[in-house]
Amino acid sequence: MGSVEKAIAFVLPLAMVPPSSDKEEALAVQVYETSAAGHKMKRIHEFAQTGSFAKIEVFPEKVFQRITGFGGSFTQSSSHLLNQLSVPQRKRIIDAYFGPDGARYSLTRTHINSCDFSLTNYTYAPVEDDWQLEHFTIKEDKDDIIPFIKEAMATSIGGFKVIASPWTAPPWMKDNKSYVGGKLLPEYYEVWARFFSKYIDAYKEVGIPIWGITVENEPLGNGNNWESMHFSPQEMTHFVQNYLGPVLEKTGNGDVRILGYDQNREHLKEWVDIMYKSPETSKYFAGTAIHWYASTYEVFPEALQYAHQKVPEKHLIQSEACIDAQVPKWKDDQWYWSKEATDWGWDWAPEPQKKYHPKYVPVYRYARDMIGCLNNWVDGWVDWNMVLDRNGGPNWSKNWCVAPVIVDLEKDEVYFTPLYYTIAHFSKYIRPGATRIGLRNTDDSLWVTAAKNPDGTIAVVVLNMNEEPRNFELILGDRSKKLNIRPKAIQTLITN
Repeated sequence: MGSVEKAIAFVLPLAMVPPSSDKEEALAVQVYETSAAGHKMKRIHEFAQTGSFAKIEVFPEKVFQRITGFGGSFTQSSSHLLNQLSVPQRKRIIDAYFGPDGARYSLTRTHINSCDFSLTNYTYAPVEDDWQLEHFTIKEDKDDIIPFIKEAMATSIGGFKVIASPWTAPPWMKDNKSYVGGKLLPEYYEVWARFFSKYIDAYKEVGIPIWGITVENEPLGNGNNWESMHFSPQEMTHFVQNYLGPVLEKTGNGDVRILGYDQNREHLKEWVDIMYKSPETSKYFAGTAIHWYASTYEVFPEALQYAHQKVPEKHLIQSEACIDAQVPKWKDDQWYWSKEATDWGWDWAPEPQKKYHPKYVPVYRYARDMIGCLNNWVDGWVDWNMVLDRNGGPNWSKNWCVAPVIVDLEKDEVYFTPLYYTIAHFSKYIRPGATRIGLRNTDDSLWVTAAKNPDGTIAVVVLNMNEEPRNFELILGDRSKKLNIRPKAIQTLITN
């Protein structure tokens, strides 16, 4: 992992690490690898036993955060594409994400009202000045999003949690009367709070429990490019403390978790300072949601550490991430392992911020961020669209992005990109209720994290970004196993 993240991850002094010995009992380890050379979650059985070996030691007794889950998002765009595929291809994708032999997603997200990855702008309260929300309806979701979620629920063995996020209130509640930009008018605070409760109840009626909500997707705005609504930290905290929290409590939805903020990490300190200023302001917040778009490279570990230390008992969830400002590459695995991708800041970032927006390897961006987040107290990590087409849409605002699964509707073809397997290295093997555990890694070039699952198994994820293979010895107590990881590869190691 990177130098800053390594410094923050749990480390034991070298003197406390027992030397390896031929007399030590062999450690039984299952190894699954995805690599630039072509492995896709392949079970590896043979390991070279020559050369020098770094040490990766795990300490199950040293525990950190409890894991909520990993997964992706049910958008109208993804759902609409699935509806146009043949039944076998649709099932293939849903099985791959939620089936027992697939990635086993356990934490997901969807949008309240429309977002950029919708076919058009819409709201569940389309009638102006409907103060009582008598015309509230989720009919826009009934053809696409709801069937996708329901089929995923039927496919999943362990189930999954759903976080729902609004991009904007209905335009008639806002000061600019638009889907894009503007603020919620104070006179509609109570109505907008009841809107959330109506949504939760409507989804409950169709058999979909909402586990959590974020108050507003990207409250700092998105450059007025698609649906948005602005909140300051003070405004959002006031809304949650005096309207949203009490209304959910009063309407029987007080068990739904409220996550604040829901934007990039570089402003995290400012937001948690306001949200958690006092017991009164903190009362209804179950945690904080974050995005990664401030940088294609930097994990912002100090910000994550600060947010955790501010309120150690509350969630810290990465609620959205994707390869943005990019049309997907079709059936070109090597592109996803090459340093060719750029993000939205590549062209415009001012000189002091250029370091945050370099060209990058898409697989590394995902794996580095997931490891860096886990090692800095994040308990949930959610990708953006699960499925997009070859143009990186459909998207009404032409905000093209990449998804782990790309489809060609004309040919009824599906492409599982290396990003799908990258996320699966975490989501399949680090299960809800797992606890991140301590580790010590003597190879600075490897990024490593470890967790102990509720069933007692230990999952260790290793990322090798080097052009050469790496040898390491996995140590657990007085047992060990000498292993190797290929160049440009990810491994998940499973042991007891």
